[in-house]
Amino acid sequence: MSYLARYARFNQNIRFALILITMFVFAACASGGDGGQSTSLTGAGATFPYPLYTKWIAEYAKLSPGIAINYQSIGSGGGIRQLTERTVDFGASDAPMSDEQIEKAQGVIHIPTCIGAVVLAYNVEGVSTGLNLSADAIAGIYLGEIKQWDDPKIKTLNPDLALPAKPISSVHRSDGSGTTKIFLDYLSAVSPAWAKGPGSGTSVSWPGGLGAKGNEGVAAQVKSQPNTIGYIELAYAVQNRMSVAKLQNKAGKMVEPTLQSTTDSARAFAGKIPDDLRVSIVNADGETAYPIAGFTYILLRTRQDNEAKGKALVAFLRYALTQGQSHAGELHYASLPAEVIEKAQKRLDLVTGPSGVKLQ
Repeated sequence: MSYLARYARFNQNIRFALILITMFVFAACASGGDGGQSTSLTGAGATFPYPLYTKWIAEYAKLSPGIAINYQSIGSGGGIRQLTERTVDFGASDAPMSDEQIEKAQGVIHIPTCIGAVVLAYNVEGVSTGLNLSADAIAGIYLGEIKQWDDPKIKTLNPDLALPAKPISSVHRSDGSGTTKIFLDYLSAVSPAWAKGPGSGTSVSWPGGLGAKGNEGVAAQVKSQPNTIGYIELAYAVQNRMSVAKLQNKAGKMVEPTLQSTTDSARAFAGKIPDDLRVSIVNADGETAYPIAGFTYILLRTRQDNEAKGKALVAFLRYALTQGQSHAGELHYASLPAEVIEKAQKRLDLVTGPSGVKLQ
């Protein structure tokens, strides 16, 4: 082979090598710039923690740009259903799954992410602030037994307010909802009539009132229609600048829904929280405890079908349990007590890949 032929062959090989290198660099950049493959996670469920999860996902993307997380706020019932049907990588619910639901989903771990207060937001003519409500009054309103804002059971609690002689319009969730479960757990705990009647669950047969989808739907309904009342998560009430009632707690004290009073509700159950973390913390003991509070959970399968996705999900949840807790307060959620975080970390230790090897 002549010198020119060898030189041409050499140049051809160099060009081919450069093309391969260029293709490799392009692929690395497209996968996040670190030479690894990008991983996408999809989740769906509770509207209750949506503002906080949105914040976490944005902040975590800065730390792990190779992991993309998409969360859809569709309600706890939808989150449990989609996790069970394996159309998402993780679900989210304010209501713990039942043993039957966990079995149907073929094994699920509950990871609490924060504590939220369910508040009674109201829009009452002439009353912009200062409304007090007792357990009997709330149950009476939602049972349809208390029909007017100037009913004696409400007036007695609010002697200084000019309550109007107007019909009460109550608003509830129309979708399967963990927020509803927390609210109805409370009503069932404080009202024998409610416990024997509608009872508790993510959805029930309501005695009356208006239905709306999601926390955002209930908030919008209450805000737009005079003389209404509805239960929503505290963050939605704050974001929409809505009036919320003080509630009489188990100790007989009128308590505002704050981060501190919500945390006090969880602390009242210290030592009573099971290892699987499925627990209701409504109607807590203590003079400073807000009575309608609950954990919200991310749900994931114990055995992950995809090892890369499983590792990415576990890593994100460990972030949520540690660094992520610092963002809870700014969005009006209470951060988790240390003992709950410790139990949750141990639950994550149980997650395995498809081969049964633990994902760390």
